Amino acid sequence: QVYLAESGGGLVQPGGSLRLSCVPSISVFIFNAMGWYRQAPGKQREFVAGFYKNESTNYEDSVKGRFSISRGDGDNTVYLQMNSLKPDDTGVYYCFANWAGGYYWGQGSQVTVSS
Repeated sequence: QVYLAESGGGLVQPGGSLRLSCVPSISVFIFNAMGWYRQAPGKQREFVAGFYKNESTNYEDSVKGRFSISRGDGDNTVYLQMNSLKPDDTGVYYCFANWAGGYYWGQGSQVTVSS
């Protein structure tokens, strides 16, 4: 069984920054992809960012230029750095990992952007 432990959510003012972390129970190098989805109240879960085995990245259009996903150096962690946060970024952020045809999910981190 694969577990993903998330941390780093919170309350921030518009224009502020947060960094989410996702630590899997096995090596990050095993996965074909890791990243985040988010779900705002009353909306469907949507893709936010992905980090792939070939070290390429992909972002949802509304976060391009503001969010950055990376794999840590030796700490078995994937990070999502979120800058210039907007109220529309509010939601529960779920870390995901794709491996052997399956998807695994973290417990979710609440991100609230409000003044």
